[in-house]
Amino acid sequence: MEEIRKFFNDQANSNILTSIIIILVSIIIYLLISYLLNKGENSSKFKLFTSNKAKTYFKLMRSIIRSIFIIVTFLIVLSVNGVNVNSLLTGVGIAGVIFGFAIQDFLKDAIRGSSIISDNYFKVGDIVQYKDIVGKVMVMGIKTTKIKDLGTKNIISIANRNIEEIQVVSNIVHIEIPIPYEVSVKKAEKAVNDIVELIKKNDNVNDCKYIGVTELASSSINYKLEVYCVNDYRLQVRRDALRSVLLGLSNNKIEVPYMQVDIHNK
Repeated sequence: MEEIRKFFNDQANSNILTSIIIILVSIIIYLLISYLLNKGENSSKFKLFTSNKAKTYFKLMRSIIRSIFIIVTFLIVLSVNGVNVNSLLTGVGIAGVIFGFAIQDFLKDAIRGSSIISDNYFKVGDIVQYKDIVGKVMVMGIKTTKIKDLGTKNIISIANRNIEEIQVVSNIVHIEIPIPYEVSVKKAEKAVNDIVELIKKNDNVNDCKYIGVTELASSSINYKLEVYCVNDYRLQVRRDALRSVLLGLSNNKIEVPYMQVDIHNK
């Protein structure tokens, strides 16, 4: 009886040691492949590898490889510890159906993640909008896409199945300049053109254009500008542009209009 117990203990210890070795070897191989991918991604010899689209492919490939290594290593460890993996894979039956329902969201994420790449909808480095958040795409994985909020610098993780809610943001910031009705169109447009020149001098601004009157509001005529900017700094560009609006109106002795309520006493 003691010999049987010793045999099983030795066998268990051997299986544990083998399992540890398999896991360590798998980690080493994954780290080696990850190192080669990083080296290729950062290589300056190939222009293709330095593009944002190529970086997106590399990040998605790394995510897929990591998932494959985890699954394969898990199955090998089960096999070493006496689990019949073939029976496990072929005899799933009803359990497989239940499992399929359980992972359907994961599959949706994986399929949408792949279609993002193939359709070139957006890539790492692009500025996108998700609901009320404008951010920069930092990581595209097989399951999630991570963006960095330009305002708060927070990292937001978005399930790829919700990717239809993401909009790719252009490099144009629209600014509306409200000018009172009392100001003549000639004077107003002179002030607008002065503001355009002020905005052009701001950092991260590529160009600025006056595109015309957009609204006859209750207390002002609204003139619209298009500011072409470096997209990573679009929020700061907007803040700087609004400051330029105030300076330009002040230089032309035009007050910013505000809502007024007239009260008549009988």
